[in-house]
Amino acid sequence: MTVDGRLARGERTRTAVLDAAVSLASENGLDGLSLGHLADSLGVSKSGIFAHWRSKQALQLATIDRAVAQWQELIITPALRAPRGVRRIWALHEARIDFYATRVLPGGCFFGTAEFEFNARPGAVHDRLATVLADWTAFLERLVREAVELGELPAEVDVALLAYEIDSFGIAAALRSRLFDPESTYRHARRSVLDRLRGLCPDPTLLPEGT
Repeated sequence: MTVDGRLARGERTRTAVLDAAVSLASENGLDGLSLGHLADSLGVSKSGIFAHWRSKQALQLATIDRAVAQWQELIITPALRAPRGVRRIWALHEARIDFYATRVLPGGCFFGTAEFEFNARPGAVHDRLATVLADWTAFLERLVREAVELGELPAEVDVALLAYEIDSFGIAAALRSRLFDPESTYRHARRSVLDRLRGLCPDPTLLPEGT
């Protein structure tokens, strides 16, 4: 079966535009996106981008979906290679902090920027972000629950609370690293989660001793 070259080129263009949109929005917010701005940053025509998205909101929603795919590829998928239980929870947090520390995005965290920008603004963008955050929270809780089932966390642990704590350390690292010394910020974020998990795990040797 022959793939239409035009379709393949169109998909590559679409992906390149959305990667640029995620990068720009991590610094300037989703409201800072415009077809003209993206066209200028990529050196393409505005009409070519307009063929993919007919409105700013459509572009914003597509950008969110692309950021989710990026998060899946660079953070979740590598973490899932670790054994289930506390080691997988730790691997997920490590992958997240590494994502921030290596400056994959110039603004650090796309979702931190977007969620603060739209948390009090009802509409389709707000709703999509809320769904993404709910899915991420459910995923974290699933990993914690698996660790409980394996006996690597105590049965009485508050699953939702621990997932909330781990996520909070991650988002704090993303935000504070833009204002304070990044190296110490990321070190504290790693150490905070590691100490929390080692303090709860009946076999702390499953985890590193320190960071």
